[in-house]
Formats: sequence, structure tokens, C-alpha cells
Amino acid sequence: MPYAVVFVVVVLVLALLIKYWYIVLAIALVALACVKLPPMIRNIRKERYFASEEFLKHKAEIASIVAEHNEVADYTSEIRSRGTFQLGSSSTGAHAHLASYENTSNHNYRRDRNVANYQAPNVHNCSLQVVRNAKAEPIKYLMKYFDIKAGESNLSDVENLGEDIARLENAVDNLHQREASITTSFAPPEFILQYYREEFMKHVGVELSPIIVPYPVYAFEYVSAGGNSSQRTTVTLNTETIDALVETLSQKIRFYKSVAGQRALMTARLRHFIKTRDNHTCRYCSVSIEAEPHLLLEVDHIVPVSKGGLSTPENLQTLCWRCNRAKSNKIVPAS
Repeated sequence: MPYAVVFVVVVLVLALLIKYWYIVLAIALVALACVKLPPMIRNIRKERYFASEEFLKHKAEIASIVAEHNEVADYTSEIRSRGTFQLGSSSTGAHAHLASYENTSNHNYRRDRNVANYQAPNVHNCSLQVVRNAKAEPIKYLMKYFDIKAGESNLSDVENLGEDIARLENAVDNLHQREASITTSFAPPEFILQYYREEFMKHVGVELSPIIVPYPVYAFEYVSAGGNSSQRTTVTLNTETIDALVETLSQKIRFYKSVAGQRALMTARLRHFIKTRDNHTCRYCSVSIEAEPHLLLEVDHIVPVSKGGLSTPENLQTLCWRCNRAKSNKIVPAS
């Protein structure tokens, strides 16, 4: 039963029990009006705003901007669906499903130590000392306990993960900037943004994307024998962590003339250098962030790595998302 109905019923009962019932009833009606009227008035103002000539005019004026935003949202979803966001695994508890467990203790106040994620590939069950050491040296322990050995295959996998994470981070950030810009161009009343933001975007025609960057998270977990104590260290593979992992692997294998070794040079620092070198301008269509402030730019291998290309500055170029999407894995010389 709605709270307002309950409120009215309670007031009516009290009114019947009190001598000056009409005063109580009047106060109750005023109180109810104070609760219900503001939302009703806001709703009327909202409907008038969305039907206003000013709003519809703005909507028509920025239709092309909205359309491009939605295209970038589709592209972001494509990156998310095609990317690989998993790396390495822990072998602890790999066969835990082959055994059954029963807690025969008479004391249930203690935490069941089997709540530890024994079968989770991204959780390593270990001693308390390992948990603490992992906090101090996350890259070293990540490699050691999640089977990320210093080999060209693993190095290539880490680099692929870094590329997917960086592209998706860039695309998601670009979407947020575009949405903020669209909102600013309309300058809607404050109450619209406070109470009806999602509805506002739907009226504008913007498809708000719930896409987030699925950073792989790896954990070192300790659960005491009694089950009443536990500690955990987590390592999130964001761009900064991936770059550190790439550099550590490359230093260990030192195969800089190989394809995998050259890809190891592809870090956030190098991507920033290439975009700056190219004046934040697409090498194909020549569009730049000066002309389009919210332009989504990406760093591309001129000769793809899969065809023997290396991650050296002379083999890297800045492309806008449209040109990079169209190029795919083809070898097309920049103009």
C-alpha cells in the first residue's frame, strides 16, 4: 500500500478520535499537499519543457552531433565485445569440485574458511606472507602465481590486453565528454538534470551507453585455519599496471627484434608521443581535434603486427576512429 494512502488512513482515524477533528484533517491535507504537489508541478514543467519550441529547435540543430555520438557508442560496444580482458590464471583449487565438504563444527559463529574462492582462476589462495609480499611487489607476484612467464607468447597477450584496455578507456572517456557537451549545448533547467537526466537524454536522442572498462582484477587471498580471519591483496590491470608488466616482461626476455618484443614497446607513453607527433590529426582524412574537439583518435600500426609490423615510431600513425575502423587489418599507406 502506498505511503500516502497509509498516511491518510492514519490521519482519518486520529481525526475521529480527536475533538477538533476538522483541524487535524486540515493540517493533514496541507501536509499531504506539500508532499505530493512538488513532484506533480515538476512533472508538468518537465512536459512543457520537452514540448517547447526552444527544446525542439535545439534538438534539430544538434541532430548530427547526436548521431555521431551514437555511432561512437556502437563502436565502443564493438571494442568491448571483441576485446580480450583476461590474462593468466591461478591453479589453486583447480580440482576442488572433485571433493565434497561438510562443516561438522558445533560453533557456527566462525566464518567458514571454504568461502575462499578456491575454484576462481583469478584468485590465488595462499599464506598471509604471500598476501603481504604481493602488496609490496604486485608485478613480481602476479607473474609468479598467475603463470605469466617471461616468454614471447605471454608478452604478446599482455600487449593485446593493453591495446584493448587503452582503446576502450579512450572511447568511454570520449563518450562522456560528448554527453557533457550535448547537455551544455541545451542548457536545460537545473531540475531537469537533477530529476530527469536519463529522460532528457532519451528526448535528445542520445543512447546512453552503460559500457565500462572490464579491468581484469587478480587477488591473493588468505583465510585462517579457523576461518575467522582473512586478508586479501588485489591487483587491477589498468593501463598503468599493464605498462609496468610489459616493461618487466620485456626486460626479462630482451627479444626486442622479434614481433612480440617490439610490441612490448607499445605503452601509454608511446601512444601519447605518436598522437603529439602527428599533431592530434588523422593521417588519412586529416581531421584534427582542433576542428573537432571531441574527436576520438587512436594509434595504429601501418604494417599490422600480424603481418610483421613493429611497434616503432616509423610504423605507427594516428588515425581517427572512423578511419581505423575501416582500415582494420589492411596495409594502407597514409596520405
